[in-house]
Amino acid sequence: MRNPLSKTIVTIQPSGIRKFFDIVNEMEDAISLGVGEPDFDTPWHIRDEGIYSLEKGRTFYTSNAGLKELKIEIAKYLFRNYDLQYDYQHEIIVTVGGSEAIDIAMRAMLDPGDEVLIPMPSYVSYLPCAVLANGVPVPINLKAENDFRLTAEELEAAITPKTKLLVMPFPNNPTGAIMEKKDLEAVAEVVKKHDLFVISDEIYSALTYTEKHISIASLPGMKERTIVINGFSKSHAMTGWRLGYACGPRIILDQMLKIHQYAIMCAPTTSQYAAVDALRAGDEDVQRMREEYNGRRRYLMHRFEEMGLECFEPYGAFYCFPCIKEFGMTSEEFATNLLKTEKVAVVPGTAFGDCGEGFIRISYAYSLDNLKEALDRMEHYITGLRGGNNGEA
Repeated sequence: MRNPLSKTIVTIQPSGIRKFFDIVNEMEDAISLGVGEPDFDTPWHIRDEGIYSLEKGRTFYTSNAGLKELKIEIAKYLFRNYDLQYDYQHEIIVTVGGSEAIDIAMRAMLDPGDEVLIPMPSYVSYLPCAVLANGVPVPINLKAENDFRLTAEELEAAITPKTKLLVMPFPNNPTGAIMEKKDLEAVAEVVKKHDLFVISDEIYSALTYTEKHISIASLPGMKERTIVINGFSKSHAMTGWRLGYACGPRIILDQMLKIHQYAIMCAPTTSQYAAVDALRAGDEDVQRMREEYNGRRRYLMHRFEEMGLECFEPYGAFYCFPCIKEFGMTSEEFATNLLKTEKVAVVPGTAFGDCGEGFIRISYAYSLDNLKEALDRMEHYITGLRGGNNGEA
């Protein structure tokens, strides 16, 4: 029998995040700090709008690019928060989460052999999406001593004549790193110099703690060469609603829309109506959740300091990325043994790229009570390691 499988898809590894999530689901009394999902319920007024849309029988397809009302609200939201101006008719597409937007952007922009620069460690989807779009992913290994920010020098060194696209994953998953305006300006100059395009994944843009997020697309000369990806999962606690959006130049969006038409048709109608209300009346919800995340972030940094566990301070998203190199174990070994001995799940840094070796990702999208219990167990674990215990059950 002929092999039914694509050679390309067989080479792609499953997500390293889901592996530990699946184990935890089968383990009694385990605490997971591994999944990047808000522990807040979707605010009631947003759920109510979704319910109302069903009661009114709004169960039909929307236009391929999304509800007109939603695209108008997205345009207003981006302008008032990030000084970005987009034509809702031609420069915004509503997608099934930010992940679909990343996928169709790469498929619309890449020809076979085009190189995609991916700062790493970063979200697990960028590399496989580049491969599936026939591109060649080129990792740029970010450094803890630079607070995991992308520098202009690192970008310049990675560019070749085949480079076409740069992924900007900030605020960053898994590190929590952000890019300040001066960092973005330096990167933008290199992008323009080499005539590159950018996919700026800004799904965590509402969750920054020391300064307001700045989009690279807002800088001079960058809007016309940038696709901005955003959505509702992280900011409005709407992960299961599966709703995101892409904004950018019409010449690119028109081609993305063709892929979206054939593969998806349109994003979920109920979710779109709920998202209209999220943007019109949800700013206070976002602020409340951001303040809660910030309190958890500060708690984790305090506990790490007490434990003597090295961790650079994250200023965005809801992740910490502590260093575990002192224990002489791989990230996979550390996370596996922590789960076995203390029933606490974290994600090995290598799930986000090889340069994540020596680190683990901890999500603080969990209640403070869960975080306290999990950190107590982790402290017990690393105290044993420092005392000569190898951490195994």
